[in-house]
Amino acid sequence: MSEERFEFLKKDYVQGFPADCGFEVSRVTYGEFISRLAIRTKHIQQDGFVHAGVIATMADHTAGYAAFTTVSEAYRILTIEFKINFFRPAIGETLVCRSKVINNGRRIKVSESEVFAVLEGEEKLVSKAMVTLMAVPEVDMT
Repeated sequence: MSEERFEFLKKDYVQGFPADCGFEVSRVTYGEFISRLAIRTKHIQQDGFVHAGVIATMADHTAGYAAFTTVSEAYRILTIEFKINFFRPAIGETLVCRSKVINNGRRIKVSESEVFAVLEGEEKLVSKAMVTLMAVPEVDMT
C-alpha cells in the first residue's frame, strides 16, 4: 500500500460524525489502525464515565478503517454487524482504540477492536469489539 493511500485514509477517517466526536489517527499500517480521543465533557454520561456510544462508535469506525487498509481505491468498507463487550467504566484523559483485521476475505472482513482508557499514563482495557465488514465498490455520488 502506498504512502499516498495511507495519507488518504488518515484524512478520510476524521470526517463527519467521527470528526465531531474528536477522533484522531495515531497509526496506520496494512490491516491495522489506531485512533485516539481526548476525553471531553461532551463524551461523559450521567455517572461520570465515557458514554458507551462513544466507545462503540470508536471501536466500529476504527475497525472499519483497519479493513479499509486492505482494499484498493475502488472499494469502500461498510459494517455488516458488530458486537461489543464492556469490561469496566472508561475513566481517564484519553481513549485509545487498536483495531486489526483478523480475517481478511476478499469481500467479507472481520476486525477486532480493543479500547483502552488512559489515566495518568496507565492504560486499562475497557472494551473489546468484533466487527464484520464488507468491501463494496466505490459509487460516484455526483
